[in-house]
Amino acid sequence: MMIQRLLPTCLLLLSVFGLQAQKEVLDKVVATVGGELLLLSEVEEQYALFEAQNGPAPEQFRCQIMAQLMANKLLLNQAKLDSVEVSDIEVEAQLSARIDRILGFMNNDVSQFESYYGQSINDVKEQFREDLKNQITTERMKSTIMESITVTPSEVKRFFNGIPRDSLPYFNSEVEIGEIVYKPKVNAEQRKLSIDRLTEIRRQIVQDSMDFAQMAQRFSDDGSARTGGELGWSKRGNFVPEFEAAAYNLEKGEISDIVESEFGFHLIQLLDRRGNSINVRHILIKPEITDEDLDLARIHLDSVRQLILQDSFNFSIGVKLFSDEDMQSYNNDGRMVNPATGNTFFEIGDLDPDIYFTIDTMELNEISAPFEFKGPTGETYFRIIQLQSRSAPHRANLQQDYAKIQDAAIQSKQNDYISDWVLEKINATYVEIDAMFDGCPNLSTWQKRGEAKP
Repeated sequence: MMIQRLLPTCLLLLSVFGLQAQKEVLDKVVATVGGELLLLSEVEEQYALFEAQNGPAPEQFRCQIMAQLMANKLLLNQAKLDSVEVSDIEVEAQLSARIDRILGFMNNDVSQFESYYGQSINDVKEQFREDLKNQITTERMKSTIMESITVTPSEVKRFFNGIPRDSLPYFNSEVEIGEIVYKPKVNAEQRKLSIDRLTEIRRQIVQDSMDFAQMAQRFSDDGSARTGGELGWSKRGNFVPEFEAAAYNLEKGEISDIVESEFGFHLIQLLDRRGNSINVRHILIKPEITDEDLDLARIHLDSVRQLILQDSFNFSIGVKLFSDEDMQSYNNDGRMVNPATGNTFFEIGDLDPDIYFTIDTMELNEISAPFEFKGPTGETYFRIIQLQSRSAPHRANLQQDYAKIQDAAIQSKQNDYISDWVLEKINATYVEIDAMFDGCPNLSTWQKRGEAKP
């Protein structure tokens, strides 16, 4: 059954949503950290999540969960004392992104989502908004504590030398890849068809009194269609410039003229305004990209490749002149970032098949012919790639793997720092733990220090 196959992925994407059946049954307070309460349900949710992903949990695993959750409560408590702020807009954006990703795994079937969670999308959002806000606040507090931590080259070397030689990791063959990405342009005919279509939709809303939300549900080409085009409350800077300029010039209830952005053509209606925040809904029409448009894009990118091969400019300059500025690689000198690691190194298994088969026979610094790929929202792009480095399988060493060892050294130093911070704050924070966790040896520091609190 589809829902069973989706379960592990959905749990990973929405772990903050928890396992609702557990939360409804278990609501006992098992720890107090400052002004924050830790519920038994939170422990059981994490326990069930681990077992759903990994199978049976090890002995005393609940003790480990308790320690981690109490540290998070300590961070959250301190964040509130330090007035660390997280905006409602940020929370709403993350909620929507998580739900959109789950809907993507469900083929955007809203009824399947609602059947699994037993609630509407808006109800799910409302139920878990506060939990997600606390999660974001906790991570922000943690980042604030560790933001100034760096390591010197001598610290990196000392960290590396402290690893037993038989414990050094063995790295598989890895590559670094540069890319120049080009988005096909819409031809004039398709552009006009989209404008004409949206003009007619606007006429029906304004002159024939058709309902904007219903028209958005029928015709809009983005995910907001399912909510009648409504985008929720947002402050300046959250929309692309063309959209934002038009939206902020509207009066309440007013409908804009046609607005063109990088996403297509929009009709925008202002629903409400609160100071510098607005709530709008829109209808988006995306022009169709034809086969001829795709051919022109391929030819254009191939001409860029030829200029680089003829030494008219190097690959790095080609990125700045011709690559899509919205791609992550654009601000990284064209180098692609491995989403699994956050660095620029890819093991072969981490590569998309199209890239793997393209570089399989390439020499170092060679540049591929243009090939097609799909962007995050399903749009068609073309890219040329350059094989910028390739390492043989080897045991970790400072010469080849300095950046990775540096990252590991920083992470180790951050872990030590946050552990010391937690110990210091425990000593200055009221802590109480339920007797059911008295047998947890890893909570002894919390319990001993907690006993001294008034």
